[in-house]
Amino acid sequence: MMSRNLPAFLTLLFLSSLMCSCGVEQTEPPLDQGTGEPSETEFIFGADLSYLNQILDRGGVYKMEGQVRDPYEIFSQIGTDIARFRLWHNPKWTSEIYGGNNHPTYNDLEDVEKSISRSKAQGMQVLLNFHFSDMWADPERQEVPDSWKHIQSLEVLQDSVYQYTLATLIQLEEKGLTPEYVQLGNETNCGMMYSNALENFPKLNVCEGNWANFKTVMASAVQAVKDSPKGNHIKIILHVADPVHVDWWFENLQSGSPLDYDIIGFSYYPLWHTEVSISQLSNKVAAFKSKFSKDILMLETAYPWTSEGNDSYTNLFGGQTPIQGFPFTKEGQFELLKYMSEEMIAGGAMGMIYWEPGWISADMKDLWGTGSSWENCTFFDFEGDLHQGAAYMKENY
Repeated sequence: MMSRNLPAFLTLLFLSSLMCSCGVEQTEPPLDQGTGEPSETEFIFGADLSYLNQILDRGGVYKMEGQVRDPYEIFSQIGTDIARFRLWHNPKWTSEIYGGNNHPTYNDLEDVEKSISRSKAQGMQVLLNFHFSDMWADPERQEVPDSWKHIQSLEVLQDSVYQYTLATLIQLEEKGLTPEYVQLGNETNCGMMYSNALENFPKLNVCEGNWANFKTVMASAVQAVKDSPKGNHIKIILHVADPVHVDWWFENLQSGSPLDYDIIGFSYYPLWHTEVSISQLSNKVAAFKSKFSKDILMLETAYPWTSEGNDSYTNLFGGQTPIQGFPFTKEGQFELLKYMSEEMIAGGAMGMIYWEPGWISADMKDLWGTGSSWENCTFFDFEGDLHQGAAYMKENY
């Protein structure tokens, strides 16, 4: 491994010589230590930083050219315009997993308030991601919050969602922490709150045709945002995983009485979502904009910079075959994210958010392991030092 003690200009020469020896004409992107101002283009770059507080509490250390730094400051300086944070309803398990109630709870409102405050202090805007669950909400799991599980009336559920969403935004506004963007639901391909639903719980699984119920509940969340103190200034985002599902999902959402939202969001992990190639993104985005007359935002993406791991927690990425032309290297990660950004910009998208680029190895726990299943997809090497993969946010597009 290259020494981190080399001067920056020698490091760049060294990397350039490595690439030239492989017969590839590339220039290694330098680490930009600018002011954290938005890029010259209107295209917005973002990062989901939901794990940062927990990682810092559990021994994680972040560096920039070998110097320990505040990770919120690092992300601002490398060009992150939006910090995205997930909000779980009552994630008490994030405390219990460490052995007792004396441990902090993460991804609840108190934790998110800390994250928003630190992000805004560094000049970043904030995207608040309501999961409407006590834990992960995604295409494989959309669990009912424990405190809502005995609800049997659609009207009661509708009111519960409204009051919870509104109370959250009121509390944030009272502390000067209103997010610029609010995402209602997470990867809601088949709807919300159905995986562990009791028999008489309102049916919200749209893959089983329950669009009317789902839209009723989602409309209450939308109304809560609009009724919040600064609701007129908050952009509302709806979210599905994989761009291949965007047409079907938003067509159904738009039929009948359409919801009032601002942005279509989708996840796009090119190693998983293989039905749409990177080179097709620009056409897809342009078609979505034309069809639905909404802004388009890639809410999640990631790509490995190595196939190796830094702890005993099995990684989600790295065992796959790299996309042709984009090896699992720091340079490969940078080039892929640059190419993806170019495609999104060409299609007229508003921006692109990287998922958990700060989830480095630490003594952090989740339900499946200790450490990180993502450390080979972050913007930091195994010593916690920022690497060149992150430099795509400061490119001139």
